[in-house]
Amino acid sequence: MTEPRIAATADVDPSATIGTGTVIWHLAQVREHAALGEGCILGRGAYVGPGVRIGDRVKLQNYSLVYEPAVLEDGVFVGPAAVLTNDVYPRSTDIDGTLKRDGDWSAEGVVVRRGASVGARAVILAGRTVGRYALVAAGAVVIRDVPDFALVAGTPARRVGWVGRAGVTLREESPGRWRCPRTGETYIEADGLLTGPEFPAPPAPEREDPSHTAPGDPSETVLGNSSQAAPGDPSQVASGEPFETVPGGPFQAASADPSEAAPGGTS
Repeated sequence: MTEPRIAATADVDPSATIGTGTVIWHLAQVREHAALGEGCILGRGAYVGPGVRIGDRVKLQNYSLVYEPAVLEDGVFVGPAAVLTNDVYPRSTDIDGTLKRDGDWSAEGVVVRRGASVGARAVILAGRTVGRYALVAAGAVVIRDVPDFALVAGTPARRVGWVGRAGVTLREESPGRWRCPRTGETYIEADGLLTGPEFPAPPAPEREDPSHTAPGDPSETVLGNSSQAAPGDPSQVASGEPFETVPGGPFQAASADPSEAAPGGTS
């Protein structure tokens, strides 16, 4: 990948770590000791607080605010003017009127798990976790943890549906069984949580009638061979990278290896 591209008007602290291929646009600010992975995009006016940890292929849209010590894993999307807060009981001063400074309060960072999306102008309260591939609707106020694959909306945010890895609302095809209309992946709901996805079983491969195969013609003998992938075979979904099958989707594929998640924690 290419070296990072940082606009002249952006303010990136020298102690911050910026991954290859990352682009930081005008007036964005990255504070001291923050770490951004590879292939990220920070829009105009985006803010990344001290020590924030951001994985690969993360998008922070214009004027989104990510306060320390937040952790954003691979493939996360944060919409325009969204805010990830860090103070449960915000006050400017102590009870004696003294202005609070660093060390006078405890920051609690938001954690956004792999592939999740936070919509425009949404607010995530301090210390909350947004689960894998979850979708927080625009303008929502998240006051409690969001489960994996949950679609939440409103103030306070409540679950109004489920979404798959492609970001599309899932359809219930039978009790406790949900399917993505775009990818065909299926998910299982139990005890208020969703797991998956499971790929649909591929159809049986078609085989050529041997009587039509020209003897000794290798181009004909491979037709219908069981080693060929049948339509719907998950092995053919972009070499295991599901987002590649969604044309125009907002994310590139995130690694399924949890060891590649963004380093760090809420401490």
